[in-house]
Amino acid sequence: MEYPNLTYIEQLARGDQKIRATLIDVIKTEFPEEKQDYYDSLEKKDYKKIEENVHRLKHKISIFGLEKSYELANTYEHNLREKNRDGAEDFEQILTTITAYIKTI
Repeated sequence: MEYPNLTYIEQLARGDQKIRATLIDVIKTEFPEEKQDYYDSLEKKDYKKIEENVHRLKHKISIFGLEKSYELANTYEHNLREKNRDGAEDFEQILTTITAYIKTI
């Protein structure tokens, strides 16, 4: 199991605590909104919108250094193009993991 980390954010900030805090604030704001958009489109069974939501969330997964999770999300995104939800359970577990991690930073 992979665990989220701030390594990429630290690299971007280059030791500047203000930039680091800003990046974290942006993620803490955007991630829950994007996650809710995903679940809303899922409820509507709007596969195109679900795919778009996964695409946006995939980048947040990457920011947290979750390489294997990124690949799972990428596969799920491609499956959605065929209206295939294979990978949804893994993807949603990733969202749960990130949600829990965000509460700690």
